[in-house]
Amino acid sequence: MSPPWRIAAICLALLLAACTPQPADVAATGTRTHADAQVETSSGAVSDADAAAVVEPELPRVTSERAETDWQPMGLDSGKAWISCDHDYAEGEGVALSALGYSEMHAALLPCREGGLLRLRYEGKISAGFTALIERVAELADTLGIHKRILDIDSTGGQIEEAIRAGDKIGESGWTLWVREGAVCHSSCVLVLAAGDMRMIAGKVGIHRMIRISSKATSRAELQQELQAVHADVREYLQRNGVAFAIADLMMTVPNRSLRLLTPEEMDLYGLDGQNAAEDDLQRIELTRKCGAAFVQRKDAFFRAFDRECQKPGEDLGVMGDCGLELRQRFGFPDPECPAQSPLSEFDSALLMLRGAGGERPTS
Repeated sequence: MSPPWRIAAICLALLLAACTPQPADVAATGTRTHADAQVETSSGAVSDADAAAVVEPELPRVTSERAETDWQPMGLDSGKAWISCDHDYAEGEGVALSALGYSEMHAALLPCREGGLLRLRYEGKISAGFTALIERVAELADTLGIHKRILDIDSTGGQIEEAIRAGDKIGESGWTLWVREGAVCHSSCVLVLAAGDMRMIAGKVGIHRMIRISSKATSRAELQQELQAVHADVREYLQRNGVAFAIADLMMTVPNRSLRLLTPEEMDLYGLDGQNAAEDDLQRIELTRKCGAAFVQRKDAFFRAFDRECQKPGEDLGVMGDCGLELRQRFGFPDPECPAQSPLSEFDSALLMLRGAGGERPTS
């Protein structure tokens, strides 16, 4: 026979087990799926991370690490894209991409190999499709030896995580970014803009508050806790791209239903316009070794003059380019020893290809 103390312990354990709440049947709770939680927005910086995961001690982090480019068949449902081998958009947008398959994209980029320049025009949302577009164009450009790359973007925003992933790919593969007259770069598109080696802006750049499409928050405190991890990712991303992380803080203060347009002075102050400060630091030592200290000093002087004389508020992007081409002559560019490293060298490729075909284009 068991001792009385053992019998008492067994009874206590059974009593506790009976009082412990059991998990509810998931099917009976009516919990919304991720697909059910999707909302249609015409603009906005949207996070699609799992809201439940955000409150865990180990918060998820956005990463751009991918083993290799995924070439599975994929449409471009979130926007429209064109490939051109000419920087002059007055000549047209180029070849329209109906899908992101290897054969179609390779055929569109192949003519750009001769001049070494491509211009990717994109109109639409920042999404997984946009990230795939950037990844696939960059890989094909590497394969074909097309080293001058322009992303000509017009976007009202989209998913923050995809903007960071696409931006990191842009940052590692060498792109000039354009927001031309009549175009916009709003909300999460600003994160893409931050990644460009060089940014030329004639359109409107605007920010507002990030939102969560799968939020379960019922109070401001809960909402802030959900946004904390995404906000930290944005700050870290901006810092590694040489952009003031004050932009991330500013985004938190502008209601999502509103939009704050950044002035040219603010974009210059925050590091969103002109030459990318982080890329400039990365290239400085290599440029000094390859092209000499005098080259680097001339290049610095050129960009100071370009910001002052060519990047005027309200100026068309084409006029900015023409101004830069004329300004280069004053500083001795393109440099005969380092033409590819000279400022605005993406324009030289197209001009050389045109002249080789017997044409001429004025530079002013």
